[in-house]
Amino acid sequence: MKRIYFIFSLFICQSSFLMSHLAAQTGAPYIHDPSTIAECDGKYYTFGTGGGGIISDDGWSWHSGAERPGGGAAPDAMRIGDRYLIIYGATGGGLGGGHNGRILTMWNKTLDPQSPDFQYTTPIEVASSDGMEDCDAIDPSLLLDPTTGRLWVSFGTYFGTIRLIELNPKTGERIADNKELDIAIDCEASALIYRNGWYYLLGTHGTCCDGVNSTYNIVVGRSRNVTGPYIDNVGREMLQGGGRMVIAAGNRVCGPGHFGRTIIDDGVEVMSCHFEADFDMGGRSVLGIRPLLWQNDWPVAGERFEGGDLSILSCRRGYSLELTVDFVRIPQNRERFWQMDMTKPIVPVKDQQLEDVIATWPQGDIAVRCSDYMNRPHQRWTITPVPEAGGYLSNPYFKIVISGTDRALAATADLELTTVPNFSGAPEQLWRIEQLTDGCYRIMPKAIPGREGINQRYVLYSAADSTPTLAEWDFSTDNSKWQLRP
Repeated sequence: MKRIYFIFSLFICQSSFLMSHLAAQTGAPYIHDPSTIAECDGKYYTFGTGGGGIISDDGWSWHSGAERPGGGAAPDAMRIGDRYLIIYGATGGGLGGGHNGRILTMWNKTLDPQSPDFQYTTPIEVASSDGMEDCDAIDPSLLLDPTTGRLWVSFGTYFGTIRLIELNPKTGERIADNKELDIAIDCEASALIYRNGWYYLLGTHGTCCDGVNSTYNIVVGRSRNVTGPYIDNVGREMLQGGGRMVIAAGNRVCGPGHFGRTIIDDGVEVMSCHFEADFDMGGRSVLGIRPLLWQNDWPVAGERFEGGDLSILSCRRGYSLELTVDFVRIPQNRERFWQMDMTKPIVPVKDQQLEDVIATWPQGDIAVRCSDYMNRPHQRWTITPVPEAGGYLSNPYFKIVISGTDRALAATADLELTTVPNFSGAPEQLWRIEQLTDGCYRIMPKAIPGREGINQRYVLYSAADSTPTLAEWDFSTDNSKWQLRP
């Protein structure tokens, strides 16, 4: 929450109208200041400013319906044990024209409003600001330290410092005699995460609440201690305004803010945020989910995979996934290098085309293999989103076909791979494609024929240099990983 107070007030009115107007719609990811995504009974939840929030059954299509009392701004949510802790700013951030903020916590056994166990506890105040001090008690974020079990909260805005306090993870109350610690300036909507011996403080920098003119971006510093100091990539302290870029505007969205980290699997992570404006959604504030990459122990937002005409190369050897068909040579007029006529004009060799080879391919199912990449038609794949088939956190499912054809990659009941002559939309022909923390990709069939439910276990796997198959996901081996090359 930010400094443009007259614009903010206008935004709150517009946001309330949009949320009520779109309440009956599905596939409407409209939210501002989203909490870290929380999973409850197979569904995903995130809460926003003004109360309420949005829900997704699959991580891809979002709709309104999440409930959070108390109003206020910029909540966060975390599962601790068998309960969910919600923290939010009741005021502050210029709401009502002042910075006398209050931060509250409350618990619930479930996030599902339809559950008989759905009931929030009475909110407890854990921090406040009087409007005059060098801090604004708003924009709280939770970190349950996996190394110690201690529960920390960062909060604050540009109106002063970002502060750190400690809560009791069993009660959600402030630890007795705990004193606030200043850890950053020149940012807001902070978040704390831990990975590989490092604590990371992510802050939202820039201006918000101005639609397509918002300059929000997310920066980060890191420390070996949760209390700091948090230092960026060139040695600047965040307490002196430092911060390394994690994500900025791009691809017709702008103003990313309110970082959240979700670990899907070993080596598979996403970050959530809101974009102040999505140009293709009329400039509305929307939930954003991007792959989270780690480069030299620094978090970097990846780009959402959109498909295209690509080669699929194994990280095991660099061989290309291809149809098991005869290799057709390209005709050429070769000159011995010691007999070249340097006065003759150069005639480029044309790429091999699909029509040059497709008549040599079998008509039915064709198996796949891996082999040397040669930029040939039997090695080129068109990957296309199929949004009507549902999705997962960050993307819809995709179909993968040989470029220029409808021949589709499919999983088989015996955990092997084949290509069928025509894409039918069957679950075994739909693919989940996720960028990994190291930049590679994992590719998973939505379902395995003869097995119930969504596949969460088996991935495209290079069992040997030339032998693609399906096997259990293992981030520790390049057999499980693939590169997608234009």
